[in-house]
Amino acid sequence: MPRFPIGVLILIVSSVLIYFGLAHRVLDRLRISDKTALAVIGAMIVGSFLNIPIPGAVPTSINVGGGLIPLGLCIYLLVKAGTSREWIRALVASVITGGALYYVFSIATRGAIEGSLGFLNSVYIYPLIAGIIAYIAGRSRRAAFVAATLGVLSLDIINYFYLRTTGTPGRVFIGGAGAFDSIVLAGIVAVLLAELIGETRERLQGGPASEGRPKKLLKSLQNAEYANALGVKPEETGSDEKDDKKEDQHE
Repeated sequence: MPRFPIGVLILIVSSVLIYFGLAHRVLDRLRISDKTALAVIGAMIVGSFLNIPIPGAVPTSINVGGGLIPLGLCIYLLVKAGTSREWIRALVASVITGGALYYVFSIATRGAIEGSLGFLNSVYIYPLIAGIIAYIAGRSRRAAFVAATLGVLSLDIINYFYLRTTGTPGRVFIGGAGAFDSIVLAGIVAVLLAELIGETRERLQGGPASEGRPKKLLKSLQNAEYANALGVKPEETGSDEKDDKKEDQHE
C-alpha cells in the first residue's frame, strides 16, 4: 500500500486551521487572503498527483503541486513585497539555503551522517535545515518562506545538472516524490519560526521598531494589530497597504 504523502496531510491540517481563522495573522503578514490560501492549498494537493514530463537528455518531470505552484507562490510573494531590499534578501537567502542543503545532501549521500541521525531521514532533515537557515538569512516571513521553498527546489535542479554533466544514469522529479513533503514542511517551518521569533521580539520591545520608520507605516502596523484583535480585515480599519509594504524587517 503506497504511503500517503506527509505534505498532503499537513496541507489538509493547514486548510482546517485557515478555515476556522486560526492562521489569519500569519496570512495577513504574508499578504495572502484566506480564500487565496485555501485555493493554493487545494491546487497543491491536487497537483501533487500530477507530473509533467520535461524532454531532455536526463529523464525529468516537474510536479505541479510541489514544483510549479510553490514556484508561482514565491513569485507572487516577491511581487507583493514591493521592495528591492526584500527581493535581494529573499534571493540571497535562497542561495544560502540551497547551498547548505546541498552540503548536507553531499554528506548524506556518502553515508557520513546516516548513523548519527538515526530515525531521521531527508523528509525531516532538509525542511528543518531549510526552515532555520531561511529564517536566519531572510528574517521576514515572506523572505523566509521563499528561501525555504526555493532552497529545497534547488536540490532537484542541482541534481539534474549533476546527472547531465557527469552522465550518471538516473531520473529527476522536480518537486515530486519526497521533495513535495520537504517543500511543504520547509515553508511552514520557516514561516512559523519567523512568526514566533518576530512576534516575541516585537512584544519584548513593546511593538515594531519605530526608529527611522515613517509615521504612516507605524500607524498602518498599529491598525493591523488592532484589526487582528477585533478579528476583522486590516483594510477595514483604514490601514494603508502601500505604506505597509515598506515593512520588511518584522514581517
